[in-house]
Amino acid sequence: MGWNTVAKADEVAVGAAVVVDVAGKRLALCNTGEGIFAIDDVCTHDGGPLDQGQLDGKEIECPRHGARFDVTTGRALCLPAVRPVRTYPVRIEDGEVEVDLP
Repeated sequence: MGWNTVAKADEVAVGAAVVVDVAGKRLALCNTGEGIFAIDDVCTHDGGPLDQGQLDGKEIECPRHGARFDVTTGRALCLPAVRPVRTYPVRIEDGEVEVDLP
């Protein structure tokens, strides 16, 4: 699929997660203050939407059961999640957020 423009960079505030739809896939764009990262907007524990959780630095917490993930690597950081969330490469070009989908 390649690089897809999904949002304007200034639409993703520091400390926020914004949902975008790319070819039928829900992604959460997470602005850690060090960059914008893209992950699947689904908790690997129970399928809940991660964008509705709290983003604290590089960690996002699922609002349902408290599982946390590193948005830069996708790694599950605590139970009840044990599987990582999928991440996608992101770049900013001319103020636009682009995500690379396989």
